[in-house]
Amino acid sequence: MSIKLRKYLVVLPLLSLLVACAQLGQLEAQIDDDRKLAQNAKTYSDHDKLANYYDDVAKEMAAKAAEKKKALQHYEDKSQYYGRGGQDFQSHATANLRYYEQALQEAQKQAHFHRKIAAELLQREYAKPAEIPGQQDNLTIKTKKNLNSNNL
Repeated sequence: MSIKLRKYLVVLPLLSLLVACAQLGQLEAQIDDDRKLAQNAKTYSDHDKLANYYDDVAKEMAAKAAEKKKALQHYEDKSQYYGRGGQDFQSHATANLRYYEQALQEAQKQAHFHRKIAAELLQREYAKPAEIPGQQDNLTIKTKKNLNSNNL
């Protein structure tokens, strides 16, 4: 075996391992960020933004699931082109399809949950009394300040 081929055979698995680890770290960091956002959400707008985010994730997962269904259908229809490897392709496509469908359901569940919380927070906001004790005093002070600044 030549030296170049040996180097290639040593470097290729190492590079593929590094790429795989980098992608997993990025995905885990994104999941951690999503959890922190969900835990820190306290207002109507926070929960509304989270619901919209999960709706976008659900649309993305639905698109990926449709793509995997199409690939699976192709592998099943044209299995004679792939030989023994066709079964591997089919099982891989089936596993990916199952993963994306589960992620779609989870994203829809999260979006529904955050919309429900946002609706409750919005309802509480409308249910608050019109005047908070001491609010009238603050308004008159602001008005006095504004009147004084206009006279200068």
